[in-house]
Amino acid sequence: MRWAALKRAVCVWVALIWPALAWPGDFFTLKGHGGPIKGIAVSPDGSAILIASFDYALGHWQGGTPTWLEGHKAAVNAVVFVDNTRAVSSGDDFAVRLWDLTKGTSRVLGHHKGKVVALRLAPDGQSVASASWDGSVGIWPLNDDAGRLIDVGANVNDVAFSSDGATILSAASDGRILEWDVATAAPVQLFISNGFGVNTLVLNADQGWLVFGSLDGVTRVVDMATGETIRDVTLERRPILAMTQSRDGAHLAVGDGEGYILILDTRDWSIHADFRASHRGPIWALAFSSDGKNIHAGGLDDAMFSWLLADPRDAPKMVQDTRSFLNGNDSGSNGEQQFQRKCSICHTLTGDSARRAGRRSRMCLGDERDRSPATAILTGFCKAILFGARKLLMPFLIWGRMCILRAPRCPFNASKPLKTVPI
Repeated sequence: MRWAALKRAVCVWVALIWPALAWPGDFFTLKGHGGPIKGIAVSPDGSAILIASFDYALGHWQGGTPTWLEGHKAAVNAVVFVDNTRAVSSGDDFAVRLWDLTKGTSRVLGHHKGKVVALRLAPDGQSVASASWDGSVGIWPLNDDAGRLIDVGANVNDVAFSSDGATILSAASDGRILEWDVATAAPVQLFISNGFGVNTLVLNADQGWLVFGSLDGVTRVVDMATGETIRDVTLERRPILAMTQSRDGAHLAVGDGEGYILILDTRDWSIHADFRASHRGPIWALAFSSDGKNIHAGGLDDAMFSWLLADPRDAPKMVQDTRSFLNGNDSGSNGEQQFQRKCSICHTLTGDSARRAGRRSRMCLGDERDRSPATAILTGFCKAILFGARKLLMPFLIWGRMCILRAPRCPFNASKPLKTVPI
């Protein structure tokens, strides 16, 4: 008994300190990103993991070592493998990009007019579907053919293909799950109307069920043939932000805004495990390991955490150390407080990580550190003008507030007014 406890402690220590030594079937972390984790994907052969982050990059992890894939101009929200050498990603820059993982290069498949928050590969592997907050679903062939958009009419949070790829489901912020004909972009049917926004979908065509998770915490299993409820597995936690199923379809994982991960046995929808994965903050990304023994997750931490399904409760949790943006600090200037509460998720004033954005934030927020004399003089001159003619300049300040106080591609920036924004 003591030997088992000692072995588990050593495994945890090694995984935290040196991820490259973490072996399959144990807790481990992948650390190195410069911002929170929004998407996780495991390669078909199980040898690699792709992580999408607020730091504008994808981390291509093999054997605990990352290769950084940079091409997006804003936070990366979603990623999916096409095969072992190609992947597709999407982000807050409205772009959908196809990656050659052997060369580390990419090309744009297409653009939305709003942030792109989810991706699904078609069953035949020849195209990918995207969900965007511009109110549309994108269908993007992986060859040189042009993509097309399906107008849903509300911010789209997730999509799921039918088994033959002929139709696709959209989950939107208006609470509706609609089925669409992929070839004609015509609506087939209103499948579900939930009332509150639907954030995530998991479809198992072989077993004939669909699970959806929503803004109000509803987690419901429905029959794909009839639309009738098979099981309501809703707990008193909201919102539901991420879901995924194991490759054999035996388990479903559900992540919520309160930092919990629920693992369900899909044979009878009983609870296999239910544990707090993060001390603070949401679970934004989930993926099972290829063998189904581990559940990978991402949230406010700059790292991906992976727990052994057999015993996840005693392993470390995300956000162990208090992040600066979670603290209250009323002693600093308004700019410093704004930076701490929002921008410090991705940016730093101290250069504490090579993956985090740095000095640009100082200029935006009026921080006096590390400035040249010329910059200090210019800043003082600008302040004098602004305070002296504030009434005259106020309309311009209001119009330009997003440019002055936030980086133009910051994940907190709204590119346009949104109809309904899910948490």
